[in-house]
Amino acid sequence: MVINLKKTISNKKNIYQVTIVSIAVNIFLAVLKVVSGLITKSNVMISDGVHSLSDVFATLVVIIGIKISRKKPDKKHQYGHERYECITSILLSVIIFLTGLFIGYNGIITIIKKNYITMTIPGFELIFISLICIITKELTFKYIKNIAQKNNSSALMADAWHHRADELSSIGVFIGIFGSIIGIKILEPISCIAIALLIMKSAVDIWHDSVDKMVDCSVSEEVEKNIRNIINNQKDVHKIDDLKTRLFGSKIYIDLEISVDSNISLKKAHQIAHNVHDEVEAKIKECKHCMIHVNPDIEKSSN
Repeated sequence: MVINLKKTISNKKNIYQVTIVSIAVNIFLAVLKVVSGLITKSNVMISDGVHSLSDVFATLVVIIGIKISRKKPDKKHQYGHERYECITSILLSVIIFLTGLFIGYNGIITIIKKNYITMTIPGFELIFISLICIITKELTFKYIKNIAQKNNSSALMADAWHHRADELSSIGVFIGIFGSIIGIKILEPISCIAIALLIMKSAVDIWHDSVDKMVDCSVSEEVEKNIRNIINNQKDVHKIDDLKTRLFGSKIYIDLEISVDSNISLKKAHQIAHNVHDEVEAKIKECKHCMIHVNPDIEKSSN
């Protein structure tokens, strides 16, 4: 129990460190983009900077969602609050989708109205700043994604993909600036449309993953195979009669029926179930609870 407590404290610390990094990166890039945009009179860079500043709100939503989802079970929520994290992920997926929609819409309008023709040709310094933004966002994406995978956090994963969406947006800005410099101004709106589609695709993927965790979707085949291997390797377990799993936010519930020797005592059968329970919860880190029903293996015992 002490080990689990230490692990929980460590996970919480990692999660809150990640959100602080996320907010700090967005504030830094927002200031960099807005200041450079004002100096060079680049409306595209200023708009991208304001967008980065608005992303701080999205990270605050993540913090609130994770904080609620990590609360201990209470009388009203006896199975815990993990699904609040799914709600957070769904909200973020909507924000990401709308971001992509907005970028794509601007790209289409720019092409229809031919606004790209009158765009001011920016200086090379904006290309350098755009590269800094792209590299920073990519590193932030990989960092948050890694922590999200380790903690099985859908909200953090959504925040990671939000950074990737911002990175793609910055790539569009980079292409637009580069296109203006070499005289192909239409590159910016075209790249914006393509990037918008990628952003909306990632939003839909996040939505589906979060909804699956809200509607008691079963675990992947790989995880179920791992669970079966753990159970089948337990001494005195004759076979698995039934195995059901369901996702509950970032956690897993397991309902299991096993067969044991019908001639053993109730005390012995209980001990076998207890051993299986402890082994499964120890080796499947996402497992919140494993419920086990023991059946007598009459066929094998009679033979």
